[in-house]
Amino acid sequence: MSAADLSLREAVQTLYSHHHGWLYGWLRRKLGCPHRAADVAHDTFERVLAARDALCGVEQPRAWLTTTASRLIIDEARRERLRQAYLAELAPLMDAHEGHPSPEQILTALQALEQLSAVLEVVSPKAREAFVRHYLDGETIATVAAGLGVSTRMVGKYLAQVLVRCAHLGAP
Repeated sequence: MSAADLSLREAVQTLYSHHHGWLYGWLRRKLGCPHRAADVAHDTFERVLAARDALCGVEQPRAWLTTTASRLIIDEARRERLRQAYLAELAPLMDAHEGHPSPEQILTALQALEQLSAVLEVVSPKAREAFVRHYLDGETIATVAAGLGVSTRMVGKYLAQVLVRCAHLGAP
C-alpha cells in the first residue's frame, strides 16, 4: 500500500470515527427514523470514499457531511417522486383494465425509472429541473423557461441533454 493510500485510509477512518455518531444523530433528528438515518449515514460515507480526492481538502467536515447527506436525501426524494408519478399514471390504467400489470412489466418500468433517476443525478441542476418540470409536472416549455430564467431554446437544450443521456442508457 502506497503512502498516499495509507494517508487517505487514515483520513477516512478519522473522519468516520470522529463524525459518524454526530452525523447519525443529525440525520435521525432530521428524518425521524433511525433506520433511514443509518442508511443515509452509510451512503454518505460511501460517497466520501468515492470522492476520496476531495477528502484531502476538507476544512469543515461536518458541513461537508451534512451537504452530502442532504443531497442523498434529495436524490431519494426524487426517486420516490418518480415512483409515485409512475404509480399515479398506472392507477387509471389498472381501473380501466381488469388485470394488473405483469411482474415483468412492473420490473421493466421500475428499471426504466432507476435509469432515469441515474441520468437526472448526473445532468446539471437546471437540466434536471427543466426535465422534471416539463415532463413530470406538465409545465410548458415557456413556463419552465420563465421559472429558470432562461430562454425557451435553452430549455429545449436542457431537455435534449437529458433525453440523449437516456438514449445512451437505453432508458425511455
